[in-house]
Amino acid sequence: MEASISFLGSTKPNLSFLIPSSNVLHRRDSPLPALKLKKGLVLPRISHRNRLIRAQCSDGLGPEEDDGFVLEDVPHLTKFLPDLPSYPNPLKESQAYAIVKRTFVSSEDVVAQNIVVQKGSKRGVHFRRAGPRERVYFRSDEVKACIVTCGGLCPGINTVIREIVCGLNNMYGVNNILGIQGGYKGFYSKNTMTLTPKVVNDIHKRGGTFLQTSRGGHDTAKIVDNIQDRGINQVYIIGGDGTQKGAEKIYQEVERRGLQVAVSGIPKTIDNDIAVIDKSFGFDTAVEEAQRAINAAHVEVESVENGVGIVKLMGRYSGFIAMIATLANRDVDCCLIPESPFFLEGKGGLFEFIEQRLKENRHMVIVIAEGAGQDYVAQSMRASETKDASGNRLLLDVGLWLTQQIKDHFTNVLKMTINMKYIDPTYMIRAIPSNASDNVYCTLLAQSAVHGAMAGYSGFTVGPVNSRHAYIPISRVAEVTNTVNLTDRMWARLLASTNQPSFLKGEGALQNVIDMETQEKIDNMKISSI
Repeated sequence: MEASISFLGSTKPNLSFLIPSSNVLHRRDSPLPALKLKKGLVLPRISHRNRLIRAQCSDGLGPEEDDGFVLEDVPHLTKFLPDLPSYPNPLKESQAYAIVKRTFVSSEDVVAQNIVVQKGSKRGVHFRRAGPRERVYFRSDEVKACIVTCGGLCPGINTVIREIVCGLNNMYGVNNILGIQGGYKGFYSKNTMTLTPKVVNDIHKRGGTFLQTSRGGHDTAKIVDNIQDRGINQVYIIGGDGTQKGAEKIYQEVERRGLQVAVSGIPKTIDNDIAVIDKSFGFDTAVEEAQRAINAAHVEVESVENGVGIVKLMGRYSGFIAMIATLANRDVDCCLIPESPFFLEGKGGLFEFIEQRLKENRHMVIVIAEGAGQDYVAQSMRASETKDASGNRLLLDVGLWLTQQIKDHFTNVLKMTINMKYIDPTYMIRAIPSNASDNVYCTLLAQSAVHGAMAGYSGFTVGPVNSRHAYIPISRVAEVTNTVNLTDRMWARLLASTNQPSFLKGEGALQNVIDMETQEKIDNMKISSI
């Protein structure tokens, strides 16, 4: 079967089916019937004006086959402003882009979410490819853009800010750009600052955020009131999953009011827990900086008798930094993450493993993510659950707790002298500038966001999907947290590297904190290669 895709192009059909659609072309849970396509069918032709999917069959025959193609589309301003005019993209006259063979991304270009497929499998979910379009929906001299940063710090925020400003100015000739200071509440409680390429010239060399940040403070109506009062028509929002949920609400309110305002999200989280995209910016820098802490712990513990070093790394709900930093370092004996519960006492427990390693090597290094063992710690300390301004659960210091537990056990129970070393580099890692790899990545994210907003897309976020930058509905990246898959080969590689136990079985295990579905997956784990 052959099928071509035409999103905005024209065809000469013999047969047409008009099917009302939302932003999703076809989902398994959709009440709409699947289109069964035959050779020569052109699918889908999406009109931004009426949001219809037009399936056209050139041979006059009815649909017979379903290739399973799904486009998770992002909203366009013409969805609620059907008469919005478009203009030629200024990049047509750009000296820099004159050398590019294909200056503009075709409306037919999509990026597949799943790159590994089997013969005969469905084509699956796709997203619009990011990049400049031939037509734009804003005149450069009429654009008034704003940028806001929310949530915790992360390497690379300043680079994203800088490249949004430079991208708007250098590529599209936009001169009116505002910085919203202090997070979401800055829209209605703080002054703005004018951003120019000169103002942001060297901010990528600093850590933190040039615009300052805060948690909470999201009042959708007030924010959109401020956007409307200031005449802002492009909003760039840099933040994590909570921030992106807020961005989606802002877009929905903008649409309800019928405003020509493009809302673009740039996903930020040092923990790499944003769904759909390959990785979040700042992650590579965090892993690289974590090596310094792990190396320091290793030097300390191998210089004393029975040295035990504990390094606590970031990872509230996801253990990606701890896992990748452990794999990169190779001096780590044990890695503990939120996704994999552990226990201390009894056969197969952490105490037994530490004792074994000290007998073998006379020292040991443990890397633990900040969210690991929180239920265990809370039970032990009888702590109450409290949350921060963003609604995140406030974590107990599992590193200090584990340090004390190990010290008490070996000193009081085993009557064994050990030298404990505890290192917490959390804020040192968060506050540093991004490295070269993340700087390039941040540049691509920022430019993709600018291209998307100028092309009239809204309510979208950007990021690499299988190494190709794409426009993704904000709801997709905000609906679920990306976590380490304990049945994946990457976690198996870590277990093979450290030779640590899985901690999921044993007489000392806390059965009440072990997810039974995860337990079953581990029991049935069949890994053919490492």
